[in-house]
Amino acid sequence: MDNNVIKQNNNQPPIKSGQVELFPKIADPKKFLFVSLESLSGDLAWHIKNEGHEVKAYIKSESDLDVYNGFVDKIDNWEPYVDWADVIIFDDVEFGATADKLRTKGKLVVGGTKYTDDLEMDREFGQAELKKYGINVLPSWNFSDYDSAINFLRDHPDRYVFKPSGNIPSSGKGLLFLGEEEDGKDILEILEQNKEVWCKKAPTFILQKYVSGVEIAVGAFFNGQDFIYPININFEHKRVFPGNLGPFAGEMGTLMFWSQPNVLFNSTLAKMKQPLAESGYIGYVDINTIVNGRGIYPLEWTTRFGYPTIQIQQEGILMPMGEFLLKLARGENFELKTKKGFQIGVRILVPSYFAKKDQEITDLYHDLPILFKKINPTLEGIHIEDIKIEHGVWRIAGESGCLLVITGSGSTVTEARKQVYWRIKNIMIQNMFYRVDIGESWLEDSDKLQTWGYL
Repeated sequence: MDNNVIKQNNNQPPIKSGQVELFPKIADPKKFLFVSLESLSGDLAWHIKNEGHEVKAYIKSESDLDVYNGFVDKIDNWEPYVDWADVIIFDDVEFGATADKLRTKGKLVVGGTKYTDDLEMDREFGQAELKKYGINVLPSWNFSDYDSAINFLRDHPDRYVFKPSGNIPSSGKGLLFLGEEEDGKDILEILEQNKEVWCKKAPTFILQKYVSGVEIAVGAFFNGQDFIYPININFEHKRVFPGNLGPFAGEMGTLMFWSQPNVLFNSTLAKMKQPLAESGYIGYVDINTIVNGRGIYPLEWTTRFGYPTIQIQQEGILMPMGEFLLKLARGENFELKTKKGFQIGVRILVPSYFAKKDQEITDLYHDLPILFKKINPTLEGIHIEDIKIEHGVWRIAGESGCLLVITGSGSTVTEARKQVYWRIKNIMIQNMFYRVDIGESWLEDSDKLQTWGYL
């Protein structure tokens, strides 16, 4: 074995470090079925498999055909495995109605409901529900016609944010546009010039009034009746390049910590307990907000695992993930065991991320190996995205260009940053790139949040 190539046989026993078995056999292994639109939750599935459970994964997207090969057992159709599974995990929206039906049949399901799908996918409905339960919301206007939106901007000059509605795939995250002009002329021009193209990619969208402040999200796992504590506070870094430059990528990295209920939670997510319980939702739920000295302003819902949020949360969760998700699916009330301090995750990409329609560039990076300067026998802090194992070697798979999420933790943000970037320096992938400033703004942001009384 080359010293700098991670090799793993899909049938090999748990990886060992000295005499310590990293994934010890469990007494009562369960069967987990993952159902996905895109290749999103393979890392979670892989970790549950390594805990000793049996895992099967279905991925609908044809562009993800070889993603996770060698890591988990993939299937072409998930429905024949419903009776086989002890726990079914829907890792995205759009499956809510199906999950509802399976729950009525007595299946243990982690995933959405019809109600929670609508909260995330229909931005207008999501904002209306927040308002209904006494949560302050920013003025926003829903559109399905670009000319109507253009006329609205001309009649109501102001600073706005353009947000597509519906379940936007990972490749479409860059359509979000944050206006910078106080009279809205920049968004007006963007819509005028792009309406012919965008009407196909984002047929429905909202214009939301812009407000300045600190962007912060509050989330928690929900067991069908109540929240599981502690809650999760996280700070997303959505643009591709350091300094918040470049296009929106969905997420390039996140700083987070676990907390008991605080002002932010009690003012937002806690007020949604009743409708979440009435819908029978089981999974992770998150509200992204902007806060300042005048108030808390919810921006959008996440009613599913976040990506790479769930990878970074694994850095901080001290329970085996299979045990945790089984308890959650059963509706048990328990305390989630988590690390104190902070966790940071950084996403590793290659240039094919920018060339999803350029087959030549995609092919150039496809199958390249994932190399390590020093062997990491425990794989600590390494979380997979679109990669595979071929002949025992980790290689780039799929077409997304998103390869790994590297995580670290520490009692301070400085310690967590030091660990995660130390781990990244051990990785060698041709032309890989990542943000070097994840968590860097914590010092200033935390001062503001403390002054405003949110933390």
